Amino acid sequence: MVTAGSPPCPSPTNHLAHRGGTSGYFPGGGGSGPARVPVEEYLSKVFRNNELITALGTKEAESKYQSLLSHLSHPPAITTVRVNTNLASVRHVKKLLLEEIQKQFKGICVPVLEHPQLRDILLIPSIGPRQDLKKHESEVIVGAQCGYAVLRGAHVYVPGIISTSRFVKAGDLVSVYSDIEGKCKRGAKEFEGVKVFLGNGISELSRSDIFGLNGRTTGLGVRMTEPVYLSPSFDSVLPSHLFLQNLPSVVVSHVLNPQPGERILDMCAAPGGKTTHLATLMHDQGEVIAMDKIANKVKKIKQNAELLQLNCIKAFCYDGTKALSVEKREDKQEGPPFLPESFDRILLDAPCSGMGQRPNMAYSSTLKEVTSYQPLQRKLFTVAVKLLKPGGVLVYSTCTITLSENEEQVAWALETFPCLQLQPQEPHIGGEGMRGAGLALHQLKLLQRFDPSAGTLQGTDMESLQDCREEDLVSLANKDCIGFFIAKFMKLKGK
Repeated sequence: MVTAGSPPCPSPTNHLAHRGGTSGYFPGGGGSGPARVPVEEYLSKVFRNNELITALGTKEAESKYQSLLSHLSHPPAITTVRVNTNLASVRHVKKLLLEEIQKQFKGICVPVLEHPQLRDILLIPSIGPRQDLKKHESEVIVGAQCGYAVLRGAHVYVPGIISTSRFVKAGDLVSVYSDIEGKCKRGAKEFEGVKVFLGNGISELSRSDIFGLNGRTTGLGVRMTEPVYLSPSFDSVLPSHLFLQNLPSVVVSHVLNPQPGERILDMCAAPGGKTTHLATLMHDQGEVIAMDKIANKVKKIKQNAELLQLNCIKAFCYDGTKALSVEKREDKQEGPPFLPESFDRILLDAPCSGMGQRPNMAYSSTLKEVTSYQPLQRKLFTVAVKLLKPGGVLVYSTCTITLSENEEQVAWALETFPCLQLQPQEPHIGGEGMRGAGLALHQLKLLQRFDPSAGTLQGTDMESLQDCREEDLVSLANKDCIGFFIAKFMKLKGK
């Protein structure tokens, strides 16, 4: 679930309220000036590589790159929720969700659509950006991460609040802004730096409640009543029946295609969205081992499994790079490390630079951090290959847009492990892989890259929504999503 104050991850444009505007903000250091230049130059080279320029031409390659940056700085046009089919049918949950949206939107009629290929998700179009909102004198400034969640339908929670106007009281109408450069000082009474308008709401607390000596550290801070993008809030909405999940993140579990009775490993599993999806696809029959090396995140996986009433998940706090046992294990040992060839299928949704996440208005990682992921991903991948049974399936995925973490990893894997064979993916909803890593055209076609620039950036109002055909909205959901990458391999027997 998205809650503002503890939400998504880290890219461009300083005017979110003008969907489709030119990219004026670029991923590259959470501030202005030279700090972000190395990351900008790095990404620029990725999307202007020789292979790509030869195939598309300089003009089209440049156009696609600029379009990608613009898309990344806006939220996806469609919100995706996965239904816990372990507890209820999609049709039943759709009915309950429609009733909830009617309550939240006070009579505004927004459709809830079923996806024709992904039978366990529901699609809800967002309305916005809304240009007619009147800004209030009292302001609340939130951090970039909190701001991203608000743009996708969340309310504002206390941990996300950086500053408020001097005399804000509980019950006041306030305008909420995101400090995308990270320059606002905590507790400031005013802020004149670069900020993005997120909409209006009602403050649940006074300034002293938040910043006083005994200030609150948790709980709801601002209830959003007029967000720039009108998306339903999923805070405590049908929590056992719905999981807020980006469309490509749902696709990846279907691509792995776990079967009842199998033993599955989710190597980097937190917070458990894909873990619980895998268990659901297996009808809660078999075993899903979920690992993460951060204890609080493992706790979250267990909470989600319990909430969704899934019993076949076993979660362990463990470093995936050390998950291969070099010594004989005790027969009764459930957790890691595991013996070679222990799993029927493995999902490696690898730690990555997160450059495909949306909306992103300012990317805070350094170039050193961005380029640090490739070696870690290769360590995890090597362990995954050894843990996979011959004839087993390994799916590798990331939520980033770089070549080094995606197509280059595939080229490296095929060269390093002769036992691996690239496989076609079902469903195949994204585009093919990107040129630049030396992969053949037939190999690129087996990959799945979700490229937000494939869609058209446009605002959605009630009138245009009523005129939209259902198939057009599904097509929009398939294209206007986060940047994501999927590769599927089979481990051949006897190699």
